[in-house]
Amino acid sequence: MRKKSIFRLAAVLGIVILHSSANAQLYKDPNAPVENRVKDLLQKLSLKEKISLLGYVSPAIERLDVPAYNWWNEALHGVARNGEATVFPQAIGLAATFDNNLVNNVGSVISTEARAKYNLAVSQNRRGQYMGLTFWTPNINIFRDPRWGRGQETYGEDPFLTATMGTAFVQGLQGNDPHYLKTAACAKHYAVHSGPEAERDSFNAVIGEKDLRETYLYAFKKLVDAKVEAVMCAYNRVNNQPCCTGESLLHNILHKEWNFQGHVVTDCGALDDVFSQHKTYPTRVEVAAAAIKAGVDLECGSILQRDVEKAINQGLLTVADVDNALTKTLGTEFKLGFFDDASRVPFSRYGADSVHNDQHVALTRKVAAQSMVLLKNNGLLPLQKEKYASIIVTGSNSSNLDALMGNYHGVTNNMVTFAEGITRAAGLATAVQYDQGCDFTDTVHFGGIWASQNSDLTIAVVGLTPLLEGEAGDAFLSASTGDRQTLGLPRSQVVFLRKLREAHKKPIVVVITGGSAIDVKEIEPYADAVVMAWYPGEQGGNALADVLFGNESPGGRLPVTFYNALSDLPAYRDYNMAGRTYRYFKGEPQYPFGFGLSYTTFTSKWLQQPKNSYSKTERIDCTVEVANTGNYDGDEVLQLYVEYPDMAGMPVKELKAFKKVHISKGGTASANLSLPVSELQKWDVATQSWKLYNGRYNIVVGKNAKEKILEKSIQIN
Repeated sequence: MRKKSIFRLAAVLGIVILHSSANAQLYKDPNAPVENRVKDLLQKLSLKEKISLLGYVSPAIERLDVPAYNWWNEALHGVARNGEATVFPQAIGLAATFDNNLVNNVGSVISTEARAKYNLAVSQNRRGQYMGLTFWTPNINIFRDPRWGRGQETYGEDPFLTATMGTAFVQGLQGNDPHYLKTAACAKHYAVHSGPEAERDSFNAVIGEKDLRETYLYAFKKLVDAKVEAVMCAYNRVNNQPCCTGESLLHNILHKEWNFQGHVVTDCGALDDVFSQHKTYPTRVEVAAAAIKAGVDLECGSILQRDVEKAINQGLLTVADVDNALTKTLGTEFKLGFFDDASRVPFSRYGADSVHNDQHVALTRKVAAQSMVLLKNNGLLPLQKEKYASIIVTGSNSSNLDALMGNYHGVTNNMVTFAEGITRAAGLATAVQYDQGCDFTDTVHFGGIWASQNSDLTIAVVGLTPLLEGEAGDAFLSASTGDRQTLGLPRSQVVFLRKLREAHKKPIVVVITGGSAIDVKEIEPYADAVVMAWYPGEQGGNALADVLFGNESPGGRLPVTFYNALSDLPAYRDYNMAGRTYRYFKGEPQYPFGFGLSYTTFTSKWLQQPKNSYSKTERIDCTVEVANTGNYDGDEVLQLYVEYPDMAGMPVKELKAFKKVHISKGGTASANLSLPVSELQKWDVATQSWKLYNGRYNIVVGKNAKEKILEKSIQIN
């Protein structure tokens, strides 16, 4: 009996010891709630260790098995700056697809490649910059002015389109696993950040609360609701408050009002700007304290790691403030599976065969073709191969890799230039020539004119590159620190196209690359067809050939207004929305938002009209039947706009739903367009709150922002 009692006691003690050991390592228990694991780890960290984790270069804490980690990574349109990866069309091109399901697929492929590359890097103990799983993307700033060089990184000028595409992309990046993030996305740059690039570190965006809420913050709120893991605060000030230390944007709106549960990271060097450019605090220590107090959790910089301890010693911060910041970032690391055995993380099996494989290449080719916008066609397109025994591909961007990549790009060994794609598609029995023809500056000397005269068809690829428009410092050929001073193409390209047309009357296709609005009218008379190709990614050449030769019907639509002149717009430094974008611009555009031609024709009719009246809690549902009445299969993009009651401050109209449908020639398809009535609320300046105004609204189904197909007047009560 005595031996049995001893054995029982030993067993009980063993259980107690095991339980105590498990509690001591709670942060390592994959079955425990994330918040409990974070709390446990925080209790084990010293203050110096905690502070060391406040910067984007986080050192390892070996005694607790906390891995070293570099938070800075990019994936704007493919894993960037980290070796081989599939290069998708630039973000503005993704928006031009008007296909959020396609964009979601792109995000999913990017996160698959990111996980595979991360697994391969960690297996060799490589944990450097651009090797992690926290991606500082997407850029959901509103492309309010075509002069902004970084507009190519956005989803265009419309808040609803931006929110829809941004949400789809984030969901693709973060995945749908119930326990683990596939990767962590970040909505940037919060907020009101859209040039001028030369002043981005010092400017003060003075903006009314109505425009702030309805335009600049709309997409951020939607992505917060979609559980984006991070938000990046911007360099600039908004109404005198620096974005990374101001109480209004971070504390009051993002955290208190929206209940954001992820982490806030600064743009790189933004806290240095608060001290050295904005000069809102006299010392870096006070900047560090203000940032933490406002809601910053992680810095792309070194002020927090260097000065937070001083702020605590001076009574400006408490250890609890530091714990609150780390609670968010450590939570992200736990959700990414950094503290769990790889066998538990479903994405840890991805390897080299998950990077830049045939399926991913096929997707980027499809997306690129769907992004291209047909602006003019006198009947030349789609090309009939049998008509053209000889073709010349020319123009400054016809074999230019920069014109494929856009900025924030990856690299591959499979970049297909426009010249290469057209040559391959034309076939071995066609005489295809290439001549650069012109550069970006010389308005006197040109090549390819004689060859064009002696060819059956000329395809001229002109436009911009990321060296002419982009981020400050990167677009080093820009005369405005990355921004544009004109809507026009480089003068040399315009003269070159004129000389091509003067040389003969044979067909000329003009293809334009770029990430923003272009003045097309100055070259349109010289072209039989004009295609806007954006920066289409690695398969741009094959995708263009698919469109030109009719293997793909052009389905892209403009996510920005193409204006006739910059003089039609308010001053660049004016952040108020009056007179900007199709929502408030009352002039005549060169090409309206949502514009895009097809190779076929469509007719539409109501299958289900909106009701006559709605209450504030209902949804507006309608169904449209589209018939393809032309000779080619094609894609129609149904765009639902709302025209508001005639009240001060209301937009001219707003996109509130869209649907891309593919229809075979002679066929029909139906599409449901739906929105909650609450989407029609506007910011009431008097009460400083959202308000749904009673009155008559017009529901318009259009081909674009200017061309109506169907409409119905409704009453909101």
